[in-house]
Amino acid sequence: MPHITIEYVILAPVLIMQIFLFPLAAHWLMNIWVDSRRNIALQDTASHLGSTIQQLYFSLNHETISTGKVTYSPGLPPFIENNYYVGTATMKTALGSVLNSSKILQLTLALANVGTTVTTQVILGPNVQWKDSTFMSNSTHACISAEKLSFPNGTTTIRLEFGE
Repeated sequence: MPHITIEYVILAPVLIMQIFLFPLAAHWLMNIWVDSRRNIALQDTASHLGSTIQQLYFSLNHETISTGKVTYSPGLPPFIENNYYVGTATMKTALGSVLNSSKILQLTLALANVGTTVTTQVILGPNVQWKDSTFMSNSTHACISAEKLSFPNGTTTIRLEFGE
């Protein structure tokens, strides 16, 4: 009989610990998995949006394309796990103030109500301008707008922005 009592004394705390430890560990691992899944989905969306902007720029930058304005809906999902996302962009010159240097557009997408944020960069040519704007994924008019402008001195500029 004394052996059974010792086993109960040893195993009772272990059983109680398992009752609390396993659900907490499972909850912790599921939160990590959900955050990773959201992050990957948002990064994929940012990459798609950046690629679309780059394709619009290169399409309009060809000399056979005349001046004009194009709006394009990138076909992105309006929600990622029931949360809309907001996109902003900033542009900088690749080599500082070097003339005719490529420009880098840095896109930032943030998942609302969650706090997940990702960034991606897109390399564009020297004749691009970015107009400050915001991409709202849950808007029915979320798009990218690009306009090719020609000047009398023979130069062209492509102005990009998020449309509404």
